[in-house]
Amino acid sequence: MSRPRSDFWKNVLTVLAGATGAQALALLAAPLLTRMCTPAEMGAFSVWLGVIVVSSSAATLRLEAAMVLDHDRAQQGICFGVVAYCATLLALALTLVMLIGHALGLPVLRAMSWFELLSIGVGTWLTAAMQTTLAYAASHNLFAKAAKAKVLQSATIVVSQLALLYVGWNSTGLLTGQLIGLIVGLWTARRLLAPPAARLGLTLDRGQRAYFTRHQAFWRYSLPSSLLNSLVSYLPLFMIGIHHGALAAGLFALTQRVLAAPTALIATSIRDVFKREAVHQFQSLGHCRDAYRATFKALVLLALAPSLVLFLFSPQLFGWVFGPAWRPAGELARILAPLCFLGFIASPLSYVFFVAGKQKMELLWQVALFLMTFAVFVAPLTLHQSLLTYAIGRSLLYLVYLYLSHRYSRPRAIATAAAPVPHP
Repeated sequence: MSRPRSDFWKNVLTVLAGATGAQALALLAAPLLTRMCTPAEMGAFSVWLGVIVVSSSAATLRLEAAMVLDHDRAQQGICFGVVAYCATLLALALTLVMLIGHALGLPVLRAMSWFELLSIGVGTWLTAAMQTTLAYAASHNLFAKAAKAKVLQSATIVVSQLALLYVGWNSTGLLTGQLIGLIVGLWTARRLLAPPAARLGLTLDRGQRAYFTRHQAFWRYSLPSSLLNSLVSYLPLFMIGIHHGALAAGLFALTQRVLAAPTALIATSIRDVFKREAVHQFQSLGHCRDAYRATFKALVLLALAPSLVLFLFSPQLFGWVFGPAWRPAGELARILAPLCFLGFIASPLSYVFFVAGKQKMELLWQVALFLMTFAVFVAPLTLHQSLLTYAIGRSLLYLVYLYLSHRYSRPRAIATAAAPVPHP
């Protein structure tokens, strides 16, 4: 086995070790959480968290992905400054908009507590800062330290949420526990990784503006694509709540949380390694085919058995693990199991679109996914019919996505890339 391939698997195992620990903590805590909060409370927390996930994607402008390309510490310091500036502006704007909307009596915001409204901006800023710090770790091969930070963040979230639910904080406990975990995770990551400090002012300086312009492909094409992807991820939850009520939304929230956990931790960890390998191979060989194929095989092997178990036994498993009241969530998980399998594979390989300069194509794919999702959930269907139609439509789109990403990883596709990746 060649040294690059050996290093790839070493990095994957390092990141997976930390991610598996974080994943185990979240899964072990889930049965306790479902017995300490109602489906409606779980749904409210998931909607709040969804807003933060979507807004944090906008807060970074996707510029954190550029740090894998710019290895120079000074340039990465500029990136931290640009992201901190944009995240701060967005967090303040979000808080102001939420308060104005609540004062005007908007139904969606009126139903939220003051704590929920005021904490969305804080959660957005913390999440954006953590994403940027982890991107810095990936650019310098610091996977072990990043894994430690993610494990501690997950553990803090779990312990905080359980403790606050135990003392009767209900849905507020879920929110507060998430924020505490984000703070601890970010503090730990910065202590372990020692990234360059962000230079923050009232306006961007000349160097920051130049950086912003040089990497405009990320905020012009990757940002809309990332926002659409985040919106699509939470659009079913929002639409189910509107059309089928809070109980159905809570059941789907648990289903989504369980199915998304492997992708959020394990597949994302593999993506962090794949990013660096893909850029390295692109710069040295002119393509990233070998890294793509190695990553694809690893993802298939990791996803196959869990997806089969979910498809065959999820109703029984959900009822046994989370309690009888949550067995219907297992029926939803069975419908979505094949989609979860394909999504687990496709998500880490998405970085091929960046290194091949194909951000426009990914944006078109995300638009198609958004339109399909919206059309399915506005149709007058039952809950199970909506999810089945959605699973079929998104699975077909994932197959197209995998075909395109494999095509762009090959030498001929890379050679004609629209936006070649610069050397660090």
